[in-house]
Amino acid sequence: MRTGVLGGTFDPPHRGHLRLAEAARAQLALDRVVFMPAGDPYRKAGRRVSPRDVRLRLVEAAVADLPWADVSTLEIDRSGPSYTDETLAVLAREGGDWWFIAGADVLRDLPHWRNPRLLVEIARLAVAVRPPAGRVVPAEALRAVPGIEGRIDWLEMEPLDVSSTALRARVRGGADAGEWLPERVRQLIDELGLYRDTASD
Repeated sequence: MRTGVLGGTFDPPHRGHLRLAEAARAQLALDRVVFMPAGDPYRKAGRRVSPRDVRLRLVEAAVADLPWADVSTLEIDRSGPSYTDETLAVLAREGGDWWFIAGADVLRDLPHWRNPRLLVEIARLAVAVRPPAGRVVPAEALRAVPGIEGRIDWLEMEPLDVSSTALRARVRGGADAGEWLPERVRQLIDELGLYRDTASD
């Protein structure tokens, strides 16, 4: 079994997340992609985040029509901060081959994660490259995780200018964000009245 893991706050999940997951699935011949909403995203400290059960519902709505996508509640169910190395260690007990899917910015941030060397030992990194950016591993990542360049599979992706932060702002301002949101996600945001409060960011 070849499995990719796409983690995140998913507040909300958008078409950029789905495009990244699909690129990894197609280019790495993955059998499935596991979407992993963070329970306590400690790297988001200082920003108000939607409740974990709400974000879980949003992710489930986003992937409801994708037969190759699963949603894991491993981090949602766990108390305390969500650490990627800990999550992957638990998942990898199932056996098979594992990839952690992320954008190129994760390589710059990786030295600040907990146990980045262990993370890269457990799973290969599926890193999206958006033109015109090249396949460059930052020097800080090379220092923090020796040999990391041999654990990266690069994903080619057309740029998609969308972020959860921008989508929350659009919803709050009453603008239409439908083109960036899976329809089921948009409906759920409307149903729950999410992101209307200026304190949400």
